[in-house]
Amino acid sequence: MASAVSCLSNLSLTLCLILVCFQGSTNANLSTNFYSKSCPDLFSTVKSTVHSAIMKETRMGASLLRLFFHDCFVNGCDGSVLLDDTSSFTGEKNANPNRNSARGFDVVDNIKSAVEKVCPGVVSCADILAIAARDSVKILGGPNWDVKLGRRDARTTSRAAANNGIPPPTSNLNRLVSRFNALGLSTRDLVALSGGHTIGQARCTSFRARIYNESNIDRSFAQTRQRTCPRATGSGDNNLAPLDIQTPTYFDNNYFKNLVNRRGLLHSDQQLFNGGGSTDSIVRGYSDNPRSFSSDFVAAMIRMGDISPLTGSRGEIRKNCRRVN
Repeated sequence: MASAVSCLSNLSLTLCLILVCFQGSTNANLSTNFYSKSCPDLFSTVKSTVHSAIMKETRMGASLLRLFFHDCFVNGCDGSVLLDDTSSFTGEKNANPNRNSARGFDVVDNIKSAVEKVCPGVVSCADILAIAARDSVKILGGPNWDVKLGRRDARTTSRAAANNGIPPPTSNLNRLVSRFNALGLSTRDLVALSGGHTIGQARCTSFRARIYNESNIDRSFAQTRQRTCPRATGSGDNNLAPLDIQTPTYFDNNYFKNLVNRRGLLHSDQQLFNGGGSTDSIVRGYSDNPRSFSSDFVAAMIRMGDISPLTGSRGEIRKNCRRVN
């Protein structure tokens, strides 16, 4: 009896270790029904606000999707991208990948306000961002999926981490693959998630070098973009162009068809299809099979949402997404 209680036998010791490991990991699990009892009206509340925002400005759907991506790639999906600078830390909003381009913060504020009215102090900003990204894709014609929830909000943030963690549009394929792999995302995840560029726009500063200096680009496409993006730095820097020249406000697989035709707007986009590269076959597959793209995009979004969440007693549930409690 004593040996059984003290886990001295090999079998008992194994069972004890399993129990300890299980107890240590239960808080780390996200769930699609996390708020089913504590906030049953969550999904309808978020969707209503996101829908209204997209009806006012279609581009907002892409902006919300991008916010979720930029949040997850910096210390995990913890809502840190939403924090304003304070006297104790310098946040991510003015990091190089976000300055003058990250947007949608007011919409997130509106969603949070609406959610607080139906279930105050329950839902994290990190989870709101995850749901808003899914709703944006769905509203713009893309696939639907069940969002895993249960994340809590970070109490701090890091501009340096944002500068180092988010791949810039000048990245080559090796750098992209390396960064995604470091976060547990596969090369196929990289290509599928890049398909989010089927919606949204980019500033001239992000693609100027490509349309004037690169050879792996359709000439007529480059000339079209040059009309609104002058060669000289400082001239037209903030002029916008659609990432998908065919259907810029509809979530489909035309982004990949553009890449096959050398019409990727960003250098990092066209790196995915670059004449014999390791991801060429994936791009061509998605360009031919929209269902394959949609399925892989959903799987990749779910995996990205699993990156280093704060759960259990870690972090907090912010009352205001822009500042810690």
